[in-house]
Amino acid sequence: MFKSCLINVSQSIASSSRSSLHTSAVLNAHLSSKQARHQKISKVQARINHKHAFDAQREYAVLGHRPGQDHKWRSCALAKVIITQDALYSDSVPEIIHSPEGDIELPPHLSFGITERSKELLFKVLPPLSAQEGVTKFSENVVSEMQETMENERAKANMFAKVIDLRNANAKGLAFENRRRCIKLFSMPGNPFDTGRPEVQAALLTIQIRGLWKHLLAFRKDIDNRRGLRQLVHERAKILKYLRGLDRDRYEAILPRLGLDAASVEGELVV
Repeated sequence: MFKSCLINVSQSIASSSRSSLHTSAVLNAHLSSKQARHQKISKVQARINHKHAFDAQREYAVLGHRPGQDHKWRSCALAKVIITQDALYSDSVPEIIHSPEGDIELPPHLSFGITERSKELLFKVLPPLSAQEGVTKFSENVVSEMQETMENERAKANMFAKVIDLRNANAKGLAFENRRRCIKLFSMPGNPFDTGRPEVQAALLTIQIRGLWKHLLAFRKDIDNRRGLRQLVHERAKILKYLRGLDRDRYEAILPRLGLDAASVEGELVV
């Protein structure tokens, strides 16, 4: 009797201890794995947030404005004067020049080196002079010969206009045209090609920086160009700080024309 009671008590104690041990171990293991998973997710999210903040700070130093403020660049004077690849091929409305020889169609953007004065000489002055030069003898057919010569000159002018279309240029030709426009815009009226002016140098560097930034977005492992981008950003900041010490009014006037914030130039730059 006593032996059977002792066996039953020991079995009940063993079963209760096993059940309590089993549930607590499983529960603790479940909680620990869940906590570890949450901690891992939080660490990954923290790294992602840190990377986004670092990228935003880097983009601010490069582009000169906060993410989401692209309107500052689109509305600045530099963005309006330069020609991008997208704008070059999207502008398809030709310029029509009316002349006695007929209408001459000019592309929206002429090749580098063709100024307004050159365009007037090539397409308004030269065709009638060439037509008059082609008729050297006066005869009964002089009128028809003159009309035929003028039609030929018009055809030549239209063909020449297609030749000097900026869309025929390569990337170096487009970059040259953008530099020419930039230098002319930021130089003084008395000296339209003053490349030593701080405003001109800052604008040229801004064009280079934006082009290199676009390249690095497509090729993120290009370490050499990333180093070059860092050097260009610090060089632009150095020039603008020099301009600030030289003339504060000129410094404050050039920043919005370049689409830059003062904080993207002053202080520590992380690129």
